[in-house]
Amino acid sequence: MYGVVTRNEPELDWSEFDRAFYEVKDVTGRAVEPVAEAVNMVSCFGDTAAGEAKPDLVPVSDEGEKATRERTYFDWGYICPSRERYREGLLEMIEDCAAVNGDIRLDDVGFPRQEYCYCEHCNEAFEQSEYEDRFDWRASVITEFVAEATERIPGKTYFTLYPDPYPGHLYERAGLDLDALAEYVDEFVVPLYDMAYSTTYWLEVIASGFQDALSKPFSIELYAVDVDLDNLIHATEVADAYAEDVYFGYDASQASAAIRRMKADSQDGKSFGDFE
Repeated sequence: MYGVVTRNEPELDWSEFDRAFYEVKDVTGRAVEPVAEAVNMVSCFGDTAAGEAKPDLVPVSDEGEKATRERTYFDWGYICPSRERYREGLLEMIEDCAAVNGDIRLDDVGFPRQEYCYCEHCNEAFEQSEYEDRFDWRASVITEFVAEATERIPGKTYFTLYPDPYPGHLYERAGLDLDALAEYVDEFVVPLYDMAYSTTYWLEVIASGFQDALSKPFSIELYAVDVDLDNLIHATEVADAYAEDVYFGYDASQASAAIRRMKADSQDGKSFGDFE
């Protein structure tokens, strides 16, 4: 199957796409009403606006650095995953989405990096927990949230993964216990974004790594904005070799052109005899 990830409602019913994901809440904090025609997609703990409005919600590193977009390695701001009131708001949003379309995609779930979070709330929660290892405690926080979210999702649960299949990295970086999450997630989605796809060996390596790391089906999401059509088609062919499905991000026109070209190329030509 081929699908699209978009913020534009008119693109949701384009015939080239077998599935559509619609950003109901993105990492800026922008939120819109869910739609029935697509899998509604919720950025959970990526939320620049909420962090700017309430700085006490922002994760704090072991060095006292806040996880905001002012940090050179963050493209957006984060919210601490242990904050109950913020989580309650997310779960309400997920309920609202599920009432419109039973399938939901959970995006940006996890802690921002391995050195987060050491805010007062996290320190107290860890000290009062049954865990001796802080990474184990963080993973329990994330798994518990996903379990609560999927209780509200009557259909299929999609879950976005940071594109790092190296053993232990997602556990240490984001608090994602892939085996534990597999109990609740129906399909993982791995964005493998590039501005050109002029080479694809790295895409094949990462896809192969996730094939080994995951016990559940996974799909690959490719970036389609301003990408050469031939390069995008080649990247799709590589992704197709490993992924359950392939999705295209944020340029439905370029994505649909790639799909039409691939379908045309796959059709056998017809011969009508020689004309001499």
